[in-house]
Amino acid sequence: MIIIDDIDQGTEAWMALRVGSPGASGMDKIITSQGKRSTSRQKYMYQLAGEIITGAKAETYQNGHMLRGTELEPEARDVFEFAHFPVHQCALIYPGDRKHWHVSPDGISVQRNCGLEIKCPSLPVHVEYLDKGVLPTAYKVQVQASLACTGWPVWWFMSYYPGMKPLIIPVERDGKLIPLINEAVEEFCADLQKLVERLR
Repeated sequence: MIIIDDIDQGTEAWMALRVGSPGASGMDKIITSQGKRSTSRQKYMYQLAGEIITGAKAETYQNGHMLRGTELEPEARDVFEFAHFPVHQCALIYPGDRKHWHVSPDGISVQRNCGLEIKCPSLPVHVEYLDKGVLPTAYKVQVQASLACTGWPVWWFMSYYPGMKPLIIPVERDGKLIPLINEAVEEFCADLQKLVERLR
């Protein structure tokens, strides 16, 4: 595992590191939470191949909820730290020297061997998450991919909405899904490399 913490997320240097690199947040475009091949796999591969060839990160659409979530993230992180323990911000983490995929955590604690994923959804969605009290299925692959990337035993998930109680839960490793994620990302990266070689 390689932690890059000398640059900030959102900067041009951070974007450059992510060019052509599958991330944990995009892992559900490679594999589903049931361990099956995602129907978005080919489109995601085309995106990353284009990034590798052009050397630039593809522009992605951000709606109002996504922009609001980015703005609220520091506030949410403060709430998490007050309730639990301090977390450190870093640019991204690679699983090893190959640096062929990554996770960009919302916080990590190296001392506790864990990471943090923060979501700031709309009010009704946050209420739904609170009511169910479990990791939303939509983020299962992302969180398990983060655990696969780092090798850590726990990844905390937080849903935050101002004025509401937060949902903060520790998520442990899924012994069945993680090997499937590792296998899927290796196959994806190999296919991605072949595609780039064909197109160049």
